[in-house]
Amino acid sequence: MPYPILYIAVTNHGFGHATRSAAIAAEVKRLCPDITVILATTAPYWLLESYIQTDFIHRPRAFDVGVLQSDSVTMDKSATLEKLHQIRSQQNSLIASEVSFLKQNRVGLILADIPPIATLMAKAAGIPCWMCSNFGFDFIYRPWGGAFVEIADWVADCFRQCDRLFRLPLHEPMSAFPVVTDVGFTGGSPRYSIEEVRERFEISVPQERTVLMTFGGLGLSQIPYHNLERFPDWQFLTFDRNAPALPNLRQIIDNRYRPVDLMPICGRVLSKPGYSTFSEACRTGTPLISITRDDFAEARILIECVQHYLPHQVLTPSEFFEGPWEFLHQPMQPPQPPQEAVTDGNQTVAQAVINFLQSA
Repeated sequence: MPYPILYIAVTNHGFGHATRSAAIAAEVKRLCPDITVILATTAPYWLLESYIQTDFIHRPRAFDVGVLQSDSVTMDKSATLEKLHQIRSQQNSLIASEVSFLKQNRVGLILADIPPIATLMAKAAGIPCWMCSNFGFDFIYRPWGGAFVEIADWVADCFRQCDRLFRLPLHEPMSAFPVVTDVGFTGGSPRYSIEEVRERFEISVPQERTVLMTFGGLGLSQIPYHNLERFPDWQFLTFDRNAPALPNLRQIIDNRYRPVDLMPICGRVLSKPGYSTFSEACRTGTPLISITRDDFAEARILIECVQHYLPHQVLTPSEFFEGPWEFLHQPMQPPQPPQEAVTDGNQTVAQAVINFLQSA
């Protein structure tokens, strides 16, 4: 009898969907090494490998566009709409080619985060499609109005054909989905001890004056690094390979280290709204400073919800880009009202996947 095969389809939008999917894939492999995992995503192999430290198949495929962006906050709506129309016009051929792959490889289940046409692929292949997310792109597109409303309707129609949604924390209602299971926070867990990380990156500054700056896989243009000169006795960490050489700034260029591996040594994470960063901060209990983002519907939900779980500060873009960063001297706001972060999302989804594949 062949080993069961799980196919994970990941949206072509940033790195956050890929890392949280990879964290679930890693848990599937940990609990049941015999399951073959295929990750269909344009995210780079090194990123997936930093979460999945066992064998998996990387299938570079793009089934949606998400939102086209020049960096982690700057969107190109007209190019996004053009690409969405192109995908819709080509969806039959996209689906047909992938259905052939699914059947040939005897895939038993699709888990999608969260390209809409994954449900159509699954139906055509005669297998279930489960999904996992805290939002759908219909929620993002609809407020943009105009031609995006029709696109949002099409996305919601696809979601209605989903067999089961694992709804992550920090979520919008996701009302298009007929079957919803709420789960805990997903993402990575720190892989190294605090002592190992501090020694590896020569960090001697106390935790309360150590700041991780992370702005997603696309980064952030025009970060005001000159402000770091105001804090000579602080330590800042960044994954930005274009960051300037400053005495109190460490560039993390070793792909073995992920933001979640550095969070335990930091007194705060400075970020833009993004589920994966917020979720891993909640999983590690790391205080969070976030910039607002008024043109992206998920951002408002993320910022409102995360304030229940972590000490936090919320900045306007002008406070971040134009101010002197006096917020670092201000006390963090306590969680209000406080909620306990349930962190069993990886295990819950992985166990459900394993149970299904083993019983099929």
